[in-house]
Amino acid sequence: MKLLFNNSLTRETNTTYRKIIHIDMDAFYASVEQRDHPEYRGKAIAVGGSPEGRGGVVATASYEARKFGVRSAMPSKTALRLCPHLVFVYPRFDVYKEVSQKNREIFRRYTDLIEPLSLDEAYLDVTEDKLGIGSAIEIAKQIKQAIKGELNLTASAGVSVSKFVAKIASDLQKPDGLTFIGPSHIEEFMEHLPVEKFYGVGKVTAEKMKAMGLHTGADLKRLTEDELVKHFGKAGHFYYGVVRGIDERQVQPHRETKSAGAEDTFPYDLTTVEEMDRELERIAGLVHKRLQKHNLKGRTITVKIKYSDFRVITRNHSLVHATDDLRIITNTAKELLRSTDLADVQIRLLGISLSNFHEHGVAAERKNIPGQLRLPFQQ
Repeated sequence: MKLLFNNSLTRETNTTYRKIIHIDMDAFYASVEQRDHPEYRGKAIAVGGSPEGRGGVVATASYEARKFGVRSAMPSKTALRLCPHLVFVYPRFDVYKEVSQKNREIFRRYTDLIEPLSLDEAYLDVTEDKLGIGSAIEIAKQIKQAIKGELNLTASAGVSVSKFVAKIASDLQKPDGLTFIGPSHIEEFMEHLPVEKFYGVGKVTAEKMKAMGLHTGADLKRLTEDELVKHFGKAGHFYYGVVRGIDERQVQPHRETKSAGAEDTFPYDLTTVEEMDRELERIAGLVHKRLQKHNLKGRTITVKIKYSDFRVITRNHSLVHATDDLRIITNTAKELLRSTDLADVQIRLLGISLSNFHEHGVAAERKNIPGQLRLPFQQ
């Protein structure tokens, strides 16, 4: 465990800070596969992708594979070139989801303020923990021990007074790390942080920042808030505050559901409409189950398509009336797919989602027409 700067969560003025933990599972999908399959242990494996070179991307790489430079979202061909003995494993998302639920059961022993970000990471607010432990560092230790003892997996934890810093901290000592960044020197820490580590800064924005001579938080700090907004839009407000240690975002355990969906990255690229239809039918079935589980109906159906060159497009259509009907979802998704150019394409990911849960078409309400489609489809 590493303690950065200090180990107090209380200001000299006795104003108490929040106690935030970010838990991030280590190489989650790959670690589950190595846990469940002894023949994979100690080997370079990639979950997802394709050993035949038909395309596909790596979803997660084991740490043995990462030593060779294999990373998530990397094309299979690139991964194989870097690591010729790489073993590709087909993903088992049902298993990963089950493990994720067990993780959250561990979290709930300490707090109900849990904000999952994905299957393998979550924020916890333990300012007032259920067991009265009082120390966020101790809670993080216990959670890590429980994950290792009960699930035979490892997680890394970041502890601080804000979501942003806790998330950065969880990545500093992977795997199986625990890093605490105390409040009194957070601003100093932020000044040394590379801009690509800032929340919401992707590759394009990072390149833009560096072209402007902005390489670290200290560089961002030289700009006024108005200048940051001018160059980076609304995100400029966030950059201005967070580089000064200001991040008031709350852990949100009960965020309003605005969409429900499912998507899948395939072990090889889809090249025929028949393959695409089969996958859309399967994904629509997953979406249908989630809608029924949460008693939701949506008006807007969206299809997400990622091509082999990593280009991503979406197509959506709004129904007259909200629906959870599997047939309507499936048929609409297929029509949306066909509204794109399917000639000579290679598709590595498809997704379907529903949104606009609380909006109802006036015409449908008057006529009481459930789920009627409105054509033509809009691209």
